[in-house]
Amino acid sequence: MNKQQRQRIVDRHKDALLRHGHHPNALYWSSREIQEKRFQVLSEIGIQSGDSVLDVGCGFGDLAAYLEGQNLELDYTGIDLSPDLIEVGREKYPQAKFSVGDLFDFDPAPQSYDYVLLSGALAEQISDNGAYARRVIERIYAICRKGVAFNLLDARNDWVASRPDLQSFHPDEIMKFCKELTEQRQTRDDYLDNDFTVYLRRVNA
Repeated sequence: MNKQQRQRIVDRHKDALLRHGHHPNALYWSSREIQEKRFQVLSEIGIQSGDSVLDVGCGFGDLAAYLEGQNLELDYTGIDLSPDLIEVGREKYPQAKFSVGDLFDFDPAPQSYDYVLLSGALAEQISDNGAYARRVIERIYAICRKGVAFNLLDARNDWVASRPDLQSFHPDEIMKFCKELTEQRQTRDDYLDNDFTVYLRRVNA
């Protein structure tokens, strides 16, 4: 992702935050219910109390609050490009750890976190045929100890396919790519019409 693409994302969220405040609409989610449905599916990879979690593209860090509401005591870290969203997250969720930047700005060591989660952070169209998204998937798998869970927009959906501003993927193509990372992979498309989630697990976890 180049400097101009990063700045465009930061500016979009600054504007959305001014319009909506601390609300899922500021993250371009249609509703809190939709946001939490995605959180639920991500968490069903098998997260347990005591696990460390890295939330990539965390927005406000609402996932931390959702997981806490499921009675999970976690070591949560969120990272996001937007300093404005992170500022709100630090105020709302002081128990969580936050950093501003892109995943590749931090370069975590291999297997640094039990689980790495990503919700909606790869929906921005950056016109690179999915190259950045594949790099992100490779990197989040490299830094997990137990597994990763991430969601993507489903290119098979008519509404998604009609939106040139959104980046979408075919589940079969993503699963073929992920086979290069692990045999322990699973896809779910049973929760929303325009979205699918991928679980990747370490064989030795």
